[in-house]
Amino acid sequence: MRTKITSTVAAHLLLALALLTAGWGGEEGGHHGAQERREDRARRVAEAWDGSAAARTWRAGYHPMGEAVQPPAGGFHAGADTRAFTTQNFVLRGTLPTAGPAEGEVRWGSGDPLVLPLTTAREAYASVARGGDDGPHLTVTGARPGAMTLATSRGPATVPAWLFTLEGYDTPLKRAAVTPSTLPRPPIGPQREVPTSELAPLAGLVEVAGDGRSVRVAAGHGSCDDGPAVHVLETGGSVVLSAFVTGEREGPCAGVLLRKEVTVRLAGRVGDRVLLDAFTGRPVPYGVPNGASPSWHGVSP
Repeated sequence: MRTKITSTVAAHLLLALALLTAGWGGEEGGHHGAQERREDRARRVAEAWDGSAAARTWRAGYHPMGEAVQPPAGGFHAGADTRAFTTQNFVLRGTLPTAGPAEGEVRWGSGDPLVLPLTTAREAYASVARGGDDGPHLTVTGARPGAMTLATSRGPATVPAWLFTLEGYDTPLKRAAVTPSTLPRPPIGPQREVPTSELAPLAGLVEVAGDGRSVRVAAGHGSCDDGPAVHVLETGGSVVLSAFVTGEREGPCAGVLLRKEVTVRLAGRVGDRVLLDAFTGRPVPYGVPNGASPSWHGVSP
C-alpha cells in the first residue's frame, strides 16, 4: 500500500503555497539567505534531538518503517488481485478467531525484546478491508496467529502477526498484530510558516534502502515550480531532512498539491539514528494513514 499525505501535512503545504502566491516569494521574503536559514534550522533540530530523552525513548520503542501488511509469498496472481489489495477490497467468507493473547513480543537481532499490546483478528482484518466498491476483491477464508519480519526504526524485527488465508493462494496475507509504541514528545517545535522555497514539511517516508545508505521520501510541491528537493544533515545521532521547492515561477497558479518521491543518499548508514523532518522537528512518519504506524497520530507538539 502506498503512503498517503496526512491532512496535517497537506494543510502545512497548502498554506505555504498560499503564502507564496500572496507575495512571500520575493527577494526580501524568502529567497535571500534561504539556504543559510534552512541549514540553521536543520542544525537546531539535530542539536535538540541528539542526546535527548526523546531520542532515548524513540530508540527504545517499536516504530514501523515498512509495510505492516504483506502480500502472499510471490505476490498476487493477477492484476485484478493487486487492484483489490491496493483498494482494500476484501470479502470475508469464513470465521475469524475471537480470542488471542493480549500482548506479544517484538524481537530484534540484538537487544531485549519489547512486549506490546496486540490487536485482535477482527481489528486486523478491519484495518486491511476498508474498501467497498464493486471492483475486484480478495476473499478471506480464515486467520491464525503467526509472525512476520518488518522494517523498524531499530532495524528488522520479528513481530506477531495475523496470517489471513486467501481463496486461491497457498500462502497467507500477513498483517502485523502488535501496536506501535507511542511517539515521544519532540524536544523542538515546528518551523514557523515560511515560503516553500525555503523549507516545507515532508509528506512521509517511502523506504529506507536495504543497505541503509539512502532513503526515499515523499515531498509536496505546486503547479508552478520544478518540483521538490531534499537536503540532508547527518550527525552521530540523527539524519535531518530539509525539503523545499525549486524553480518557482511567478504568475497565477492552480491551488493543487502535487507529490513526488525523492531519493536522498547518505554518507553513512541510517542505523539507529533518528530520521527527522527539519520543518516539523519530528521523526519522518511512515505508513499513515493506512494503518502501518497509527502511533503517529495525536502527538502533542
